[in-house]
Amino acid sequence: MKWIKSRYLPLLMFPIWYIFYHNLQPLTNWLVDSQLGLVRGGHFTEALRFFVFEFPKVMLLLILIIFVVGVIRTYFTPERTRKSLEGKRTFTGNVMAAALGIVTPFCSCSAIPLFLGFVESGVPLGVTFSFLIAAPMINEVAIILLYGMFDWKVAAIYVGTGMIIAILAGWAIGRLKLEKWVEPWVYQTHPGESGLKEEKLSFSNRINRGVQAMNEIVGKVWIYVAFGILVGAGAHGYVPDEFMATLMGKSVWYSVPLSILIGIPLYSNAAGIVPIVSVLIEKGASLGTALAFMMAVIGLSLPEMVILRKVLKLPLIFTFIGIVGVGIMIVGYLFNYIF
Repeated sequence: MKWIKSRYLPLLMFPIWYIFYHNLQPLTNWLVDSQLGLVRGGHFTEALRFFVFEFPKVMLLLILIIFVVGVIRTYFTPERTRKSLEGKRTFTGNVMAAALGIVTPFCSCSAIPLFLGFVESGVPLGVTFSFLIAAPMINEVAIILLYGMFDWKVAAIYVGTGMIIAILAGWAIGRLKLEKWVEPWVYQTHPGESGLKEEKLSFSNRINRGVQAMNEIVGKVWIYVAFGILVGAGAHGYVPDEFMATLMGKSVWYSVPLSILIGIPLYSNAAGIVPIVSVLIEKGASLGTALAFMMAVIGLSLPEMVILRKVLKLPLIFTFIGIVGVGIMIVGYLFNYIF
C-alpha cells in the first residue's frame, strides 16, 4: 500500500484533477452568486470571485506540473549540469547554461555551492552567469502561473525573452573578462568542496523524488500564491482601470525603467508576483512593462545579490545588475512596441 501511495497516487489523481480543473469556473460562479448571494458586479463580489477561481486553479496547475518537473529534474542534477558545462566556451556554453538553468534545481541559498562547483571545474565566468540568471528567472512555477493566468503565448514569451537575456548577459560578462572581481578564495577551492554530488536513481526513486518535490515546493509557495492572488483580487475589485494605464501604460515612456527600479529591491518569487502582474495588465499596464517588472523582481532579487556578495566583489555585482537590467529594459520596450 505504501508503494502504491508513493508511486501511483499522483497518477490516480490526474482524472480527478482534470474534471475539477475544467469545471472550476461554473463552481466558482455557483458558490459566489448562488450560495453566498452577493451582488454581481460589486467590488467585493468580483474581488472574491477572482480569488476563489484563481487560487485553486493555480494550485491545481502547480501540483500537476511540479510533480512532472520534479521527476524530470532527477535527470539534471547540479553535478551533471556542472560536467555538461565543463570545457564549453563563449556563446555555445552560454546557450547550454541558460537551457540547463531552466531544468536544474536552483534557489538563492544554493547560489554559492553552484558557483563554486562551476568555477572549480573550469566553467567560464560568463557561462556560469548565464546559468545563474536563467535558473531563478525561468522556473516551472513562473511558467505554470503565467500559463494559468494568461495563456501559453505569454508563458512562451517569458521563457524566450528570459533565455535571450541569460544568454546575452552571460556572454557580455564573459567578454568583459571580469574574473578579477571574483573573491580570490573562490579560485583556491579544491574539487569536491562545493558539495555537488551525483546520484544514481531507479525510476521508482525518481517518481518518489517527484512526489517529494511536489510536497516541498507546493508547501513552500502556497502562501506566496495566496498572498499574491489576494493582492491581485483586491486590485481587480477596487483599483480603477485608468490608474495603471497612466502609470504603467504603453504611452508612458518611463514606465519600463520605473518598473525595473521598483522591482529590484522587492523580495518575492514567481508564486507571489505573477498574480499581481496579471491584475496590472488587466488594469491597463502594458505587457512589456509588466514582464519587465516581473523579471526584475525574480531575476534581480536583493537577497540573491546579498548571498552572491560572499563570492563576488561589488563591481561585478553592479555590472551584473546593470547588464541584466538593460536587457530587461530592451525586452520591455520591444514588447510594448510589438503588442
